[in-house]
Amino acid sequence: MTGAESQPPAAQEEQPTHDAQPSIGANLVQAIVRGNSVVVTILAIALALLLGALLIAFSDDAVLSKFGYFFAAPMDALNAFGSSVSNAYGALFRGAIVAPSTVSAYAAGHATASQVFYPICLTLADAAPLILAGLSVSIAFRAGLFNIGAQGQVITGGLLAGYLGFAIHLPIVMHLVVAIAGGFVGGAAWGWIAGTLKATTGAHEVITTIMLNYVAASLLNYLLATSAYQRPGQQDLISKIVRPNARLPLLAGTRLPLDFGVIVAILAAVACAWLLSRSTFGFELKAVGGNADAARTAGMSVGGTYALVMLVAGGLAGLAGGAQVLSTSTSYSITGGLNSSLGPNAITVALLGRARPLGTVLAGLLFGALQAGSITMQAVTQTPVDVVTVVQALIVLFIAAPPLVRGIFRLRGSRTGGQDGALAKGWNG
Repeated sequence: MTGAESQPPAAQEEQPTHDAQPSIGANLVQAIVRGNSVVVTILAIALALLLGALLIAFSDDAVLSKFGYFFAAPMDALNAFGSSVSNAYGALFRGAIVAPSTVSAYAAGHATASQVFYPICLTLADAAPLILAGLSVSIAFRAGLFNIGAQGQVITGGLLAGYLGFAIHLPIVMHLVVAIAGGFVGGAAWGWIAGTLKATTGAHEVITTIMLNYVAASLLNYLLATSAYQRPGQQDLISKIVRPNARLPLLAGTRLPLDFGVIVAILAAVACAWLLSRSTFGFELKAVGGNADAARTAGMSVGGTYALVMLVAGGLAGLAGGAQVLSTSTSYSITGGLNSSLGPNAITVALLGRARPLGTVLAGLLFGALQAGSITMQAVTQTPVDVVTVVQALIVLFIAAPPLVRGIFRLRGSRTGGQDGALAKGWNG
């Protein structure tokens, strides 16, 4: 008899099994202890808000005066610190989400629904172009490209969308579709230039897109001074007004700033998610981004992928520009302000969203809330809007350095490799 056959039945029944699956609670604990990407993102935001609180408090003269005699009356200083931070962040919340006092007033019949929902609608309106521009940077990341040129693509998309909005006459729905499509085409053409240069000459996309940003900014200033664009009777750089048929329709009435741009951003995110996960092109993007030489050996056209992904990325950024020009936020016109911080913010949104469509949408909503709430925060507490910019920069800093976050909180996650490692290198979320 063999050893296995001579083993008593009871002993055989006591053999351990490995079929049991860890519980949801155990998985959650492991995720927190090891510090996966979601946990690191949450902790990065918390750290940025904590440092922002220090900046808010120690830029407040009242707090500094209390800390002048800290050892004599420490509670005075700590109370002033807490009051300053809570007032600033409370105003930020009220300006971005909802004001509890307004809700109470509405319940008592002393406020309107538009007053209650105005902050969240402003957040969504500010988030829409951020999401679109963030998707532009994210999809380029997937192919291993760093699309620094989102700003230039925003400008060219806005220029073409605006021109189609005020220069031609079309029926209401058709005119809006043509103007939005023009925004995509304008940005796509600008992105395609950089992609083609990368594919044919090997020119680095960071250099070419930065240079194209300057060209687009100069083109904006030039066209706004021409008769084709400049508003009659105006000496400053402002375009003609987009015709009503080409304007993004308001979704919640004229008293709220929420328009169809939010729907465009959501549809674009869904399309990007399908493109990356369900299409052959999405598979090629991941393959080229992971290892271009291996993709070339497998028969994929690396150059063609570069050109096509930059075309799509430019189109998404162009949609962001078009969404700005065709919306009430710019009074339905093109100005020199189109050359704003949307491009750089798109990079931060893409990094925070880890170059994934859902993550980019959530990051865009967060940055939209910070942008909308900062106005109320400054008006109520005199806290500079620049504090919000610092918080945004700190969020990106911690997101780009996951080992730093894990080290601060003593998490056991891997220091290299994986998704965090790839993002730390600046590509392929």
